[in-house]
Amino acid sequence: MKIALPDKEGRKTDYHLTGKTAPHVPLSAHPARIVYSAAHVTADPFSDTPPSGPAKIDWKTTMAFRHHLTGLGLGIAEAMDTAQRGMGLDWTGALELIRRTKAELPHARVVNGCGTDHLDPADARSVDDVIAAYMEQVEAIQKAGARIILMASRALVRVAKGPEDYLRVYAKVLSACDQPVVLHWLGEAFDPALAGYWGARDFSEALETVLEMIGQNVAKVDGIKISLLDKEKEIVMRRRLPEGVKMYTGDDFNYPELIAGDDQGYSHALLGIFDPIAPLAASAVSRLGEEDRAGFHELLDPTVPLARLMFAAPTQYYKTGVVFLAWLNGFQNHFIMLNGAQSMRPLPYFTEIFRLADGCGLLREPDLAVRRMQSLLALYGAD
Repeated sequence: MKIALPDKEGRKTDYHLTGKTAPHVPLSAHPARIVYSAAHVTADPFSDTPPSGPAKIDWKTTMAFRHHLTGLGLGIAEAMDTAQRGMGLDWTGALELIRRTKAELPHARVVNGCGTDHLDPADARSVDDVIAAYMEQVEAIQKAGARIILMASRALVRVAKGPEDYLRVYAKVLSACDQPVVLHWLGEAFDPALAGYWGARDFSEALETVLEMIGQNVAKVDGIKISLLDKEKEIVMRRRLPEGVKMYTGDDFNYPELIAGDDQGYSHALLGIFDPIAPLAASAVSRLGEEDRAGFHELLDPTVPLARLMFAAPTQYYKTGVVFLAWLNGFQNHFIMLNGAQSMRPLPYFTEIFRLADGCGLLREPDLAVRRMQSLLALYGAD
């Protein structure tokens, strides 16, 4: 099977599909690593809401994808940045998503994004405003019987005067959590508004604040996900975490090495890339559970070029690639996103994702993927 794909100058050449198919080996109930896939949402394409308006979600399709993930044995990181939290998905929509996932998948391993995104950073006047915003979401999520992943706050960046304000906010919020939470250190590559989080732009200074905060609240912390796209920083922090506190890699560039680990430890996973590569993620970690490290790397290492393209700068638009691949694979019937985000990447980005996904065996219905790729090319005048 082949398809004519244009290069960056519009010159078309035939691309011959590989015919590869990714294995589908679900994770066991007690896997070698805890694995969460941060899951995307499917927009309602028939809504008359403008892109900047409230999120309108196709709930049936959105929930069907979550059943797909749990069917592979993966946990779900719900209502996170992969679901366009803060970039199309508002708090009202996020809470509805959290409630629906809990109702439909009551026994699944799920952590749910808890932040301050209903508080406009421009309206935040004090640290107390940030605490109140966090508390509102903590209460709502816990009322739904759901676990929490504590997300970074744009409003806190705006009002905090130094590390001591971060320590105060997190101590107060964690004291209200009824189960240990996963913390989330999201780097500015993913959200430029979070530059200087923890009261410092220097990693070493910020790290000391985070470790102090965890040490003061260790009974309330299951682990921390860091999304800094720097494996050395993650390893440095991983080796200094208190006993029993997990590291969840959020490094969508270096995840195979970090999950495999070294003689001093390893990272669990909470990754946006594990949405589009879910079958390979589950199969690879299953190999790791069989002590087949070579097999783990054989499956997962070839996905890294796809991940690095999908999460290339400006990194916050990686969701466009995630949803594009979901559309190619028939998980949804259209390529429309919340906030019009389908327009945030150029055509060569999509054509290269097509090639790389095929090379990894991630086009589960090649005929359908080719037809849909051709329809996108037609939209760009390149059919």
